[in-house]
Amino acid sequence: MDMHRSHVVVIPSYNTGRILQRTVREALARWQPVWLFIDGSTDEAHRCFLDEPLAWPGLRVFVSEENRGKGATAFLAAEEAARAGYTHMLLMDADGQHPPESIVPFMQASIDTPEAMVLGQPVFGPEAPWVRLAGRQLSVGMVWLETLGGGIGDPLMGFRVYPVEPLRAVAARTRFARRYDFDPEVAVRLFWEGVPPLRLPVPVRYVAPEEGGVSHFHYLRDNLFMIWLHLRLLLAFLPRCLRVAKFSRRCRAR
Repeated sequence: MDMHRSHVVVIPSYNTGRILQRTVREALARWQPVWLFIDGSTDEAHRCFLDEPLAWPGLRVFVSEENRGKGATAFLAAEEAARAGYTHMLLMDADGQHPPESIVPFMQASIDTPEAMVLGQPVFGPEAPWVRLAGRQLSVGMVWLETLGGGIGDPLMGFRVYPVEPLRAVAARTRFARRYDFDPEVAVRLFWEGVPPLRLPVPVRYVAPEEGGVSHFHYLRDNLFMIWLHLRLLLAFLPRCLRVAKFSRRCRAR
């Protein structure tokens, strides 16, 4: 098991159900420490970690009674990571979609290129719902425009390694990116801040409900939210377009 004192795995969770134990166990088998952030969950799936902490070496659990959203939780994790001396954090979902076997290669890529954000480029299996795949194309195209083809790829893929200090800077500069808008908005804003993207392929698995899979995605609501997100980003992009174009050319030449 590879470890590095500058990098920590962060798993936000909101009512993930029984699959949470498997996600945490498999993450711990590949990297330590792992930080689990319970974001207002009411399903008690995290109770075993609190009741038997000695059974989960390498795990630290943070519990919020309030549901703040993925983005707000990730920003909180960045603050905690900075206080603890970590320079990078790998963010992964708790619902079993992200493969724990990708943790080590992503961490190694980040250790080798610490200035970059290491972004997962999803490889979907046949079980992936077509409606989800079609809907995400809006964000793919819009982010290409907002970064002038700078190399972010799929902006909705949440399996990523972030440099902590630039992530904290983004949190201080926007009041958005606190919920479902976190993944695309943070990737774009980090790019605008001069953080180059490094993409690695990562398989994505949609876990069936009978296997414990849980989804909080709402097609109409969340896609309308994405439209509003990209309208905001386009307006913010306009005064930056020349600087973004210059950085985009540098990234494409890497």
